[in-house]
Amino acid sequence: MTALSFVVPPGACDCHIHAYDAAYPLASTATFKPPHAPISDYVQVMAALNLRRVVVVQPTGYGFDNRCTLAAVASLRGRARGVVMVPVQVTEFELEALHDAGVRGVRMMMFPGGLLGWDAVAPMADRVRHRGWHLNVQFNGCDFVQRLPLLQSLNVPLAIDHTGKFLVPPSGTDDPAFQALCRLLDTGRVWVKLSAPYETSRQGAPQYDDVGCLARYLATHYPERCLWASNWPHPNQDPLPSNAALLNLLTTWVARPADLQRILVDNPAQLYGFDV
Repeated sequence: MTALSFVVPPGACDCHIHAYDAAYPLASTATFKPPHAPISDYVQVMAALNLRRVVVVQPTGYGFDNRCTLAAVASLRGRARGVVMVPVQVTEFELEALHDAGVRGVRMMMFPGGLLGWDAVAPMADRVRHRGWHLNVQFNGCDFVQRLPLLQSLNVPLAIDHTGKFLVPPSGTDDPAFQALCRLLDTGRVWVKLSAPYETSRQGAPQYDDVGCLARYLATHYPERCLWASNWPHPNQDPLPSNAALLNLLTTWVARPADLQRILVDNPAQLYGFDV
């Protein structure tokens, strides 16, 4: 078993996990059968990694049925926040109930299984702006140049998944698509998750150097805009990566020890509304 290589600061947050429970039926739009990975299993991961907080992100497999995610958030009694999937036509009453349940964002998933397309991004931003919520956006980062004008125009916070999720990792940090991500971070209302390098890396474990160089650049130049996440339970990965090894990678990307506090504690508290 991989051991932690550093002292995790108090109040550290895992900003992207999924809860899967066989008690909840999959949507007809599900693209794969997920593992049984209830929040009770993740609590053991939190303890092992000395994490205090977590953000439970609605899996695409449940579509607009957020019950599993909301139950997971409720079970952690203030230590969790939720990111849900809802239609643009969601009522204000429903949004208020979701806010009271700990939800702080809406997932906009532009890969198979996602239920809303790019035409829904601006309307959804209008729906959540007054609540202080954010949009959690995942798409092929190779398209950042094309998508930058729209994303820059949104007057809501954004969280970008998985180090930009470049399906073909750029050969260097001067790549136009990667620099478009940086321009988005320059707005001061966008965060990027340093997470799940295994999803896009061509070089692979243990260091995922092609994605790691991007994460290192972001952590060095934009520590106030970075978050960390495990992406537990690592759907469709075989073998499963070590959660501790993924957290240890952060210390190879962060140049200044004080930035670990920012990325693991302060930035999540700001975006997700945790009490510091």
